[in-house]
Amino acid sequence: MLHSPQDVLNEIRSLHPELSALRRRIHAHPELGFEEVKTAALVAEKLRAWGLEVTEGIGKTGVVGTLRGNRAGMRAIGLRADMDALPIHEETGLPHASEIAGIMHACGHDGHVAMLLGAARYLAEHPEFYGTVQFVFQPAEEGRGGARAMLEDGLFERFPCDAVYGLHNSPSLPVGRFATRRGAMMAACDRWSVIFHGPGGHGGSTPHLTADVSVALGYFLLGLQTIVSRNISSSDQAVVSVGYIDGGSAKAPNVMPAEVRVDGVARSYTIGVRDILEQRIRDLAARLAAAQDCTAEVSYRRGGEALVNHDKQVALAIASATALVGAGMVDGDLRPSTGGEDFARMLQRRPGAFMLIGAGAKSDNSRPGLHTPRYDFNDEIIPMGAAYWVELVRTELATP
Repeated sequence: MLHSPQDVLNEIRSLHPELSALRRRIHAHPELGFEEVKTAALVAEKLRAWGLEVTEGIGKTGVVGTLRGNRAGMRAIGLRADMDALPIHEETGLPHASEIAGIMHACGHDGHVAMLLGAARYLAEHPEFYGTVQFVFQPAEEGRGGARAMLEDGLFERFPCDAVYGLHNSPSLPVGRFATRRGAMMAACDRWSVIFHGPGGHGGSTPHLTADVSVALGYFLLGLQTIVSRNISSSDQAVVSVGYIDGGSAKAPNVMPAEVRVDGVARSYTIGVRDILEQRIRDLAARLAAAQDCTAEVSYRRGGEALVNHDKQVALAIASATALVGAGMVDGDLRPSTGGEDFARMLQRRPGAFMLIGAGAKSDNSRPGLHTPRYDFNDEIIPMGAAYWVELVRTELATP
């Protein structure tokens, strides 16, 4: 007989001390993308101990655990957690703080691993579902292309999935809340750089004899601000931002530089808008450089894809979360974020949905945000996240 969602949650809560200790062990020993050797080994060890079939080395350091239900069924779903840390120096001062200088789990991937492992253990002990669950532990989510690496290594060919799901903690949401949306939920993340070239010259005695690349840069910085406001429809969303500028020398301010560089980011949700952003950055740089008798060298690097959820899977994810916490604690119309998420590549190959789980602090709302030196995953939500995964499996694989 199937246990109720609350029964599941209560049983997983009995594992909370063990899962929290596991999470803190991973936190203390963070590893960057494609370097998650110890983390992957720990994941594989736990999955094998609970009786799952385990395959290591998928996409370099990825791990997949396969669990078949005790009821015959042909369908299979994938549940994905990311494992990598970030190149940030931790400043929490916690007993389980990172022991690796300059690297920390500043995005909660340690907690994501713990929640999915908790679900794997529960389902291994209670395999009352039809079909198969693939527990996907992905490396290198933070900009190094771990999803692509797993896909190129035959992830869905070797471990078939009819649908795939992701879960991420959100310090901005209160504990106990879940949130997702149909369609575009997170943005495509691109980086661009422009280098303006000129002959250089003396800024004091002969500025009239040279071309000034800094003037071209100035006009370019202003022109960038018109791309979203004048080239993108008001019904669409996009971001273009500057993050780095370099040129000349503070020790020689009388020298007009022969080169100045500006780097930034662009975020969008659709291919059409993405194309416009790239083309306008290229056009502006070339034309404004020409106006100052300079040249422009432009690089536009398309990174992560926009994360686009699929309607059917969003409905199933919402139903699963609702069964656990009630309809009033589930937001099915979350505002899109211009943040990025590597899980988007998996959603391009298989239908699925990405869900946020609230990890907010107590009433003072003091929990530090993601990607900051003082962030730490909120262990309080581990049982809730694991129970959500279990309920999702029971919802998706309730029938043959």
